[in-house]
Amino acid sequence: MSDPADELSPLRWCIGAMNDITGRLPSIRASDQVRAFTAIAEAVWWVTIVDATLLRHHHKAYDRVMADQPPAERTLVEDTLAGLRFVRNRMGQDADLADFVRPEASNGSGDNRLTGWRWRSLPAPVLAPLTPRGQVWEMARYEAYQERLADQSIADTFGRAAAFLNLTAARAALITAPAGR
Repeated sequence: MSDPADELSPLRWCIGAMNDITGRLPSIRASDQVRAFTAIAEAVWWVTIVDATLLRHHHKAYDRVMADQPPAERTLVEDTLAGLRFVRNRMGQDADLADFVRPEASNGSGDNRLTGWRWRSLPAPVLAPLTPRGQVWEMARYEAYQERLADQSIADTFGRAAAFLNLTAARAALITAPAGR
């Protein structure tokens, strides 16, 4: 048997990386598009890694925190995370991040931040190469993307996802910590 605290160490590291990048997003200038797109891609990666880790290794905490959400908020969080999974799965192989993100026009001050950028609405993905089960899975994530990310700001999306995942990780630490710690 492993020590439950040992299982939390990688989670803490991942949460730290996710919070670092989502916390840096507001400071990145939109005019530095290379840095902006890199930061968004990194945020997508870390949010989905933390989400997957919590789902696989701390599913009781994940389910409890999700169940504690009001129904409308639960749907919003679930769809936001599913939409980000869609982005992660498509980036690099089927699409560039620029296909997903719409930089907002500069106001001339040069001080625009990338958090005002918005997710683009996308056409339905080509599903023919996938198995029927894969098609259902991919279409559900695409629909979540269209419903909860398309036309929404980067800041709102990552803020919502990180808040839920931080709350869930805190709950996981409480559930898995041995008595007396």
